[in-house]
This record gives sequence, structure tokens and C-alpha cells, in this order.
Amino acid sequence: MSEAATVLVVDDDAAIRTVVSQALRRAGHCVSTVASLAELSEALRSGLPDVLVTDVVLPDGNGLDYVAGLIAEHPELPVIVFSARNTLATAVRATEVGAFDYLPKPFDLDALGRAVASASARRKREPAVLPTADEGASTTLIGRSPAMQQVYRVIARVVANDLTVLITGESGTGKELVAQAIHDLGARRRAPFVALNMAAIPRELIEAELFGHERGAFTGAQARVAGKFEQAAGGTLFLDEIGDMPREAQTRLLRVLQSGEFTTVGGARSIKADVRIVAATNQDLAQLVAADQFREDLFYRLNVVPVALPALRERRQDISLLAHHFLERAAEDGLPHKQLDADAVAALTAYDWPGNVRELENLMRRIAALSRDEWIDADAVRTALGAGATAPVARDEGIETAVRSRLERLAIEEPHVLEDGTLYDRIIGEVERPLIEAMLARHQHNQLRAARALGINRNTLRKRLDTLGIDGARQEGTE
Repeated sequence: MSEAATVLVVDDDAAIRTVVSQALRRAGHCVSTVASLAELSEALRSGLPDVLVTDVVLPDGNGLDYVAGLIAEHPELPVIVFSARNTLATAVRATEVGAFDYLPKPFDLDALGRAVASASARRKREPAVLPTADEGASTTLIGRSPAMQQVYRVIARVVANDLTVLITGESGTGKELVAQAIHDLGARRRAPFVALNMAAIPRELIEAELFGHERGAFTGAQARVAGKFEQAAGGTLFLDEIGDMPREAQTRLLRVLQSGEFTTVGGARSIKADVRIVAATNQDLAQLVAADQFREDLFYRLNVVPVALPALRERRQDISLLAHHFLERAAEDGLPHKQLDADAVAALTAYDWPGNVRELENLMRRIAALSRDEWIDADAVRTALGAGATAPVARDEGIETAVRSRLERLAIEEPHVLEDGTLYDRIIGEVERPLIEAMLARHQHNQLRAARALGINRNTLRKRLDTLGIDGARQEGTE
């Protein structure tokens, strides 16, 4: 059994304070709760808890800003941050200020319990501090789904070190964006980010591309050329489609990873390999290893920190957010500005996206270029997808069937959810988010009209927008 700890919980939502405190007390911890930063400051005058658990958005300020000063003054205090602002920036910021852990809302109470137990056992550990990312750094990862939250948490933990990262996922899921984010948020961000697609290089030229070549090393080598390892010196080398790398080149890459040095093709002088390696593949490298098509020792050298990117169909609640982002970006590039109505969002969400995020981006740009109307409806989406689309738009089978199907998936993928007391809030939350987003879109983000259509008052709607982390403030609207 884990050691009991004194835990102070900060959240302005009384229901969350109650659920969290009850769960932690059942685990044997001594828990107290407050609802604001002012109350937190008052509580800390009586002494520090073993573990502080706090929300980010509080009625009298930003919890992360407060935590930054608190940890600077008391570096031995472990702080666990949770937030409905489920973005990569929030996860990275939490790690930057020295938070022990970050949990996106809605979070699993068992995960919180494990984090508190771990924080209590290691409360004397010095917190890791990340370098601050440059203003405007490229962190264009978009999504608030649980699957993307896990990706954000892994990224936040690796940007402060040089561990090798292996990104896996289907084509079009955004593997290079993850690699770019790791680079942009890390200590090497001022040095080059160099990408090399193994599938696009002829087999006989891969070693020269990676390590460079000397003049006369082979027919046509008229001058010395630096390879990607030299070009990326001090920065990050992104090896995309690593599963397509020929065996002979795998051997040389392994040698570089082991020794930290390489030689150019036709050269004799050893050159230090001062790069961080991030690799990516849409193949199952473990299966390639079993089939003797990929070196096992290289696989383990690359798979130090695995990052599994979900397919777009596995993060459907992000589709609306991504679609709007791509339309905005298309408008920035000079294409006509378009908007999606609720039926269009529903049609996009129902589609299975075999091409993943890349297919969605291409579709949004096509719609922006070809559609005559400013507002895009479901028919326009289906027309743009085309009759020859490889994945059909799903039929609406009703909310009851959808809920039962979701429960069946949870029973297979996360069976503990059916027993830990979080199921009701989770299912309601998954239904509530698309409902609110659809009504806001239908009423052009006029909160008063959307609230009336939902049958709630505007204050309740605002509260739910804050809790769910939905951007609904673009057009308040009054009547």
C-alpha cells in the first residue's frame, strides 16, 4: 500500500472537489480542498501539503502562473495539474513550471491516485525545468481528445532531454508535426530540423544522403557533399518511414547511434554526430523484426521513447476543431473564407478518414476553393468527398446504439472505467461536447441563442464552455 499523504486540492467546481477528495481519502490520504488562489494562499500559511493538486483556470487567476512561483520558492513540493484546456501548450507549460504531473479533464481517478502516490513517495525529488520555447514556435498539433492528451504528455516529458523518439501511426496522422514540436520545444530549437524520408531515397544513395560523401567517392561525385547528419548538427534529424531503410544502411545507422560518430562515404575522418534522432514509421517494426526485415538491435535503439499517434477515426471529437483550423489556414493563404454548419460537422465526424488528418486538410482546402457558398452544409461535404471515397459516410444509427457501442468498446479497451465510478460523467461529457459545439456552430457562436436552443441559461452555457474547454467566445451576442 502506498504511503499516506496530506493532499491539498484546488478547484472552483464543488462537484470535482468532492469526487477527488473522496477518491483520495479512500486511498488513505488526508485531503483538504479550496476553491481559489486566495484560499490556497491562506491554506499554505499553515504549512505545505505533501502534494498539491490544482486546476489551471481558477476564479481569481491562472493556476499555472501561481504554481510557477510556488515551485520556485518550494522546489520540494510536488504539484499535480489538471485542466480542461486540453492542448499541447498546456501540457508543456505544466512541465515548464516544474509540475510533477499533468492530467487533462476529464481524468481517470485511478490515474490521479497513482500520481499522488508517486508524488508523495518522491516529494524530495528536484523538478525538471524545461527551456522556454521561443515565441511563435511551431506547435501546430491540434486536438483535445484523450488519445491526443496522451501524446501531449509524452512530448512534454521528452522535450527537456535528448532521448531518441520513435513515432508510429498511419499515413497522414501528423508524425512529422510531432517531430517538429519535439524539436521546437526543446533545447535544440535554434539549430536545424532536418527531415529525410527513407521511402523517397534510392537504396544506393541512402548512405550518402545520411552521412555525406567525398569527392570521387563514386561515379558522379564531383565535390564533397555534407549529409543529413552534418546538416542537422546541433539540432534534430527526423528519419521518416524508417521501416523502409535497407538492411545495409540500418547497420551503419546502428553504428552511429552506438558510437556517436560517423564517416562520410569515401572518407576516413570520424565526425561527431551531434543530433537528436526522431524516427517515424507507419509500419509495425516489431513484425518487420520478426520477419528479419529490420534489425532488432536498431529497433530497440530507436524505440527508447515510443509515441503512438491515433488515427483520425479514433479521435473523432477532434475533427470539428481540425476542420475549422484548416479552413482558417486556407483563408490565410488567400482562399475564400468558409464556415461549417452543424450538419457539415456531423458529416465530417461520421466519415472514417482513411487518409487521416492529411485527407481532412486536403478536403477543407478543396471546399474552400470550389464551394460558392460561405456556409458549408452536409451535401457540400459529401460532394467534396466524392462517390469514389474509400470510406463511406456512416449512417446515423441513433444515440442509443451509439452509447451501447461506446460501452462495448470501453469494456474491451478500458474495462476499469466500467467499475471506477467515472462512467456516467465520461459518457455524458462525450455527448455534451459535440452537442454544444454543434449548437454554437448552428447559431454562429451566438451564446444566447445557443443556450435558448439547448434549454439552458447563458451562465450555465458559459460554465460548461469553460469546463469542457470549448472556445465559444468569438461572438457573445445580445438581444
